[in-house]
Amino acid sequence: MTSTPLSRTGYLHRLLSWFQISHLSAGLIAVLVGYTSSAAIVFQAAQAAGASTAELGSWMWSLGIGLGLLSAGLSLRYKIPILTAWSTPGAALLATGLVGLPMSQAVGIFLFSSLLTAICGLSGSFQKLMHYMPRSIAGAMLGGILLRFGLDLFGAMQTQWLLCLGMFIVFLTVRQWSARYAVPLALVAGVTIAALQGLLKMEILSWTPATPVLVWPEFSWTALIGVGIPFFIVTMSSQNIPGVAVLKAHNYDAPNSTVISWTGIVGLIFGPFGGYAYNLAAISAALCMTPEVDADPGQRYRASVWAGIFYIAAGIFGATVVSLFAAFPTELIAAIAGLALLGTIGNSIHMALEAPDTRDAALVTFLTTASGMSLLNIGSAFWGLIFGMAIYLIQKRKVS
Repeated sequence: MTSTPLSRTGYLHRLLSWFQISHLSAGLIAVLVGYTSSAAIVFQAAQAAGASTAELGSWMWSLGIGLGLLSAGLSLRYKIPILTAWSTPGAALLATGLVGLPMSQAVGIFLFSSLLTAICGLSGSFQKLMHYMPRSIAGAMLGGILLRFGLDLFGAMQTQWLLCLGMFIVFLTVRQWSARYAVPLALVAGVTIAALQGLLKMEILSWTPATPVLVWPEFSWTALIGVGIPFFIVTMSSQNIPGVAVLKAHNYDAPNSTVISWTGIVGLIFGPFGGYAYNLAAISAALCMTPEVDADPGQRYRASVWAGIFYIAAGIFGATVVSLFAAFPTELIAAIAGLALLGTIGNSIHMALEAPDTRDAALVTFLTTASGMSLLNIGSAFWGLIFGMAIYLIQKRKVS
C-alpha cells in the first residue's frame, strides 16, 4: 500500500528536476546568444536571394523547428548536451554568394550541402575530408568571406555614427570582462539608442506565428560549384569540427558521425522551407556544459533539451522575429553583424597567416575570396579555394 505514494513522490521529484533554474536559464541564454549574435546575418542571406517577408518568416520557422528537434532529440537520446545551431559563417557566405540567384537555386544549394553533410556523417569520413585541406586555407577562405561584414560595421558609422559608435564602445567595454555577453549587450545598447533617436519602426511589429513556405529546388551547376561547395566546406570546418572539439573539451564522448549525419538529414527535410544549414554549435553549446549548469556532468544535457524547446518556440513565432529585425534601422543590423563576426574574422586571419610555409597560398585565397570576383558565373569563394590549393600543392611538391 505504501508503494503508490512513494512512486508518486519519486515521479514528482523527477519531474521537478527538469525545471531547475540553472537548466532553464542556460538553455534560454544559449538560444538568445545565437539569435542576437547572428540572426541579422541570416536575414541578409535571405534578402540576397530576394526572399519575401513570408519567406523570411519561413526561414526562421524552419531553422527554429529543425534546431529544436535536433538539440532536444539528440540530447535526450545520448544524455549528452548536444546543441545545434545554424551556420553563421555559412550565412555570411550566402549573403554574398546568393546575390542575383533566385530562391529556387538557393534551395538547391541548401539541399546539395545537406546531402554532402549526410553522406560524410553516414560514411564516417567528415573529419578525414577536412584533413585534406590545410587549416590555413580554410581560415583564409572564411576570412575573405567575412571581411565585408567587418567593413560594413564602420561603413555604417558614416550615416548613423552615434548609433554604431555607441554599440562599438559597449561591445569593447563588455568584452573586457565577459566576451559571452558583449554582442547581446551591444544589441541592447543599439536598440536603446535607436529608440531615443526615433529610428525604430515599431508599428510594423507583428505578433503572428510563422507559416512555412515551400520553394521547389532548382539545381544549377555553377551555383552548386561556386556557392554550394564553399558553403559545405565553411560549415564543416568552422562549425562542425569546433562543435566536436567543444564536446571533447568537456569530456563528452558523442557519436560524432551519427550526429553529423542527422544534421544533414534534417537539412534535407527543412531545406525547401529555408532551413539552409544545421550543424553542431560551439560557443553557445559551451553555455550548456559548465559546472554552473549542474554539478553533475551527466545532468547537463537537460539544458540542451530546454534550448531545443526554446528553439521551437522561436521557430513558431519566426514571423515575429522577422518583423522585429525589420523594425531596426539597417545600420543597426550592419553593426551587430559586424560586431558578432569580429572575433571570427580575427581568428580566421590569424589561422591563415600563422604558418609560414602556407602563407602565400593562404594570402591568395584570402584576397581572391574577398575580391568578390566571378569567373564562368562561379563565385570568388570557390576560386579562392582553387587558387590557394594550387599554390599550396605546387609549393609542397617543390619542397618535397
